[in-house]
Amino acid sequence: MITRLLIANRGEIARRVMGTCRAMGIDTVAVYSEPDAHAAFVHEADLAVPLGGAAPADSYLRGDAVLQAAISTGADAIHPGYGFLSENADFARAVTDAGLTWVGPTPEAIDAMGSKIEAKRRMEGAGVPLLPSVELTGLDSGAATAAAAGVGYPLLIKASAGGGGRGMRVVESEDDLTEAIDAATREAESAFGDGTVYAERFVSPSKHVEVQIFGDSTGSVVHFGERECSVQRRHQKVIEEAPSPSIDDSTRDALHAAAVAAGKAIGYQNAGTVEFLLDPEGGFYFLEVNTRLQVEHPVTEAVHDVDLVRLQLEVSAGGEVPAQHSIVAAQGHSVEARIYAEDPTSGYLPSIGDVLEFEVPAGVRVDAAFNSTGVVGPDYDAMIAKVISHAATRDEAVRVLAKALRGTRLVGIQNNIGLLVRALEHPDFADGGDTEMLERADPAALGRPLVEGSDRAAALLAGALALQSGRRTTSAVTPGVSSGFRNVTTSPQTATFDVAGDLHAVSYRFSRRALTTAAVDGDAINAVVVEADADHVELVADGVRRSYHVTTARDQVIVSSPLGVLVATKMRRFVEPRSDLASGSLVAAMPGTVRAVEVAEGDTVESGQTVVVMEAMKMELAVEAPASGTVTAVHVSPGDAIDAGAPLVIIE
Repeated sequence: MITRLLIANRGEIARRVMGTCRAMGIDTVAVYSEPDAHAAFVHEADLAVPLGGAAPADSYLRGDAVLQAAISTGADAIHPGYGFLSENADFARAVTDAGLTWVGPTPEAIDAMGSKIEAKRRMEGAGVPLLPSVELTGLDSGAATAAAAGVGYPLLIKASAGGGGRGMRVVESEDDLTEAIDAATREAESAFGDGTVYAERFVSPSKHVEVQIFGDSTGSVVHFGERECSVQRRHQKVIEEAPSPSIDDSTRDALHAAAVAAGKAIGYQNAGTVEFLLDPEGGFYFLEVNTRLQVEHPVTEAVHDVDLVRLQLEVSAGGEVPAQHSIVAAQGHSVEARIYAEDPTSGYLPSIGDVLEFEVPAGVRVDAAFNSTGVVGPDYDAMIAKVISHAATRDEAVRVLAKALRGTRLVGIQNNIGLLVRALEHPDFADGGDTEMLERADPAALGRPLVEGSDRAAALLAGALALQSGRRTTSAVTPGVSSGFRNVTTSPQTATFDVAGDLHAVSYRFSRRALTTAAVDGDAINAVVVEADADHVELVADGVRRSYHVTTARDQVIVSSPLGVLVATKMRRFVEPRSDLASGSLVAAMPGTVRAVEVAEGDTVESGQTVVVMEAMKMELAVEAPASGTVTAVHVSPGDAIDAGAPLVIIE
């Protein structure tokens, strides 16, 4: 049996594995990069070993350093989590060659499925349905064009070694093919160290359904039902659920049988996922086998009452999978939503910084990278937490999850919580959703703040009253004077807030201890103050009584109520002067690495043309010209590491 486990990963998956280890009495070892030195998973491990710098290549991808950490701490097994080294067959071999237990499939299975191109060949032999595809790497422009035409448009460029949506581009016509191949190759090389790409027929709209399989050393392969992961952005999953609401029983049985056949075809051991695409007519096609635990595994655990990490550890130590007939059939319904550090209203621009407060209401499962505070840096994935509900029916599970997200307080970084709530409540999702749902619904509209209209006005008034009460409480000059007192009684108190780029002016006036007038943006609010202090305000606004919990963090004011959480920035009365950049400067929206510079000094550019390609949080970001003009200066080169606000190019 495993007695000490090294987790070769970070964040929420490292903490998830540690939770099962604690329940099983297994010691844990964490490895960490320099930015993660004070992260929650490091503090929660029994032992921890530093690996190196911030970049994954300097830390979490250093297989030799990870293996040495296991040996030096007396670990007898390594769990890779997902991402990083989890699907690296050479690392798996090195672990077993060192006499340690590898918690995952055999290196041979990883090799077989690590190349999506090779995986398709294997699945064709096993009789699993496939979409038309062709390898593109190594072909010149003419040959690539001819090969793509054989697949047919629209098509999807995909990284053979890829995952998580990286190295993927949709191509609608031959005109966009070369640029898409170059971008996908570049992104694949950066993310996986392998730039091999291929083209696959693109089906839209489609649904994404996957089957959880498990194998052992006796050759047994079983399944734990299916999950649906159709709601995606940039080909990355956002909302997952089990079981799938989009298939009937006959399709379900066929999917399960195909997934088990795929596992047996490669002698699969440990946890794995066979992913399928469903077309509008109900047909399904093999996409890939993920030779690791999946991010969305909690929904399977919920409906099948199983700890998949425990089963991973038991099978790795020589145990066997349960017989298929003994696996609990899906009970009820479970839905998971991924909280990303990004701004859907700005093209999903990643967000970095200090998380000043993070709290999710009780009643749901939370797998998160940190407890109440933490740091989101530019070097790793943008996902920071998963919130999972489980209920008797799909409708109830969706309602429970939406309510929990609506009450979630995440302060300090931009996030997609508003988008998650509106997606869960969207009519398309009620019908099961599909991979194009977020694009049809306009992510910017879905991602706007949850609290709007008159509800926002009342919440902002509550925030202003709490701020004023806090100032009065801490005043060293007139601490005994009632809240709202002014020498000039005819002049109202005022405050200005920024909510997602919208400025709101709040004004109010007290007479003795009663609120006499209140307005937001000049519109009067009929409000009575029941109670007001620095962290709690209770108002009767327009005939409805509500309690507001208010906290402040730096310039941010966070107002929580049953309607949701409103994060507003208190605007300062006096803005510090600053020197402006040169006219026409394009600046970096966040720290990152320059991957490509598409223009040179003197070039003429059109509005919307890509001028610089940056990478941050493992995703490529295209910086586009805001208007047509001439490039008068280029300040960066490929490979440069730059800070937020750094000038990139100047367009006159």
